[in-house]
Amino acid sequence: MGKYIYTLLLVFTISCLPASAQVGENRNDLSVGVSSGYILNKVDFTPKIKQNYKGSPYVGIAARYICEKYFASICAIQVELNYANLGWEELIEDGSGNTYSRDLKYIQLPLLMQMGWGRETRGLKFFINAGPQIGYYIGGDEKRGGDWNTSMRPNGVTYQYGREIDNKLEYGIAGGLGLELSTKIGHFILEGRYYYGLSDIYDNSKKGFFGRSANQSIVIRGAYLLDLIKTKE
Repeated sequence: MGKYIYTLLLVFTISCLPASAQVGENRNDLSVGVSSGYILNKVDFTPKIKQNYKGSPYVGIAARYICEKYFASICAIQVELNYANLGWEELIEDGSGNTYSRDLKYIQLPLLMQMGWGRETRGLKFFINAGPQIGYYIGGDEKRGGDWNTSMRPNGVTYQYGREIDNKLEYGIAGGLGLELSTKIGHFILEGRYYYGLSDIYDNSKKGFFGRSANQSIVIRGAYLLDLIKTKE
């Protein structure tokens, strides 16, 4: 998977070469702003744990650099710093009446390539994002409900209860699509995004219980970006 991340970064570099070395028109547009949204998260466990999506709000800041317009495509790089509450909510169907959810709070850093089509200044633009994302675990807690009894859990999977995660650093691939409305007072953005974790929250070695335990997120986000540098009005 590392070679795919390398390829994405190589595309970033090539797309942002000076106009003298490119067919497209050079841009040097810098925008910064804020974002917020809602995350639906599950953890992909092996052995499997049946779950509902766990929902929670998130907030962040973002910066975007538009480097080139190549024919109808607008090429940009976007970096974000987000606070997100991930984790999972178990669907317990063993007759115990128990409920269980786990909060996993992260600081996330996505680095995304963006390709857009539409109005460059005033008007509507469609875009896609893709790139690597890393996150750092800063804390969490678990919530148990009912007269707690784990003796009837399917497959006997109880390892996760009361146990802190092993790996604080996580990484994966994020991608999404959305719409952007550009006005004279800034850019208003609505986006849907998916994150696929490549790292595990628990030890996946032969000594560990889970073979896989990675976050998977569906994100709906809105953002506002304000131009700091603009090459075309």
